[in-house]
Amino acid sequence: MSNKCQLCQSEANLKTYEVPPETSSNRDNSILICAKCLAQIEKKEELDSNHWRVLSEAMWSEVPAVQVVSWRMLNRLKQESWAMENLDMMYLTDETLTWAKATGDHDNDGTVDLHKDANGNQLQTGDTVILTKSLDVKGSTLNAKMGTVVKNIKLVEDNTEQIEGKIEGQVIVILTKYVRKQS
Repeated sequence: MSNKCQLCQSEANLKTYEVPPETSSNRDNSILICAKCLAQIEKKEELDSNHWRVLSEAMWSEVPAVQVVSWRMLNRLKQESWAMENLDMMYLTDETLTWAKATGDHDNDGTVDLHKDANGNQLQTGDTVILTKSLDVKGSTLNAKMGTVVKNIKLVEDNTEQIEGKIEGQVIVILTKYVRKQS
């Protein structure tokens, strides 16, 4: 196996990706992909349809895991005519198609839920934010004043509308609509 992303052929920042919903790692359900492909597959970055044009070649791979990921990503991009044309040409065995449909990911559109501040800027773990509104902290006498700087935030994993930050030594959950990312 070459040291290239099995989807886009990039040689940078490669990782082994276990194609869900597999529970045990083995050669049949794992592929080598780059950080850019991984971030977009896991919806941690907006879909770049031009990046995924490489699927017109990757979809013909003999590796079922590559076929599954190609099929899922083409479905996410099906509003693009080139992606729909590729889907129409693509052939998967019944077993591979069942695997591809197993997560339901193909039913999603290309939209990505990201943590964003009040101005629409993407937030990352470790960012510094400023409160845009004074907030009363539930279960506490603490009042976080507008303009308070919160350093080294953490993203709440399953809720893109919440972050965690420390104010006056207390870790609190803050709604993203009440913060602005410090540049």
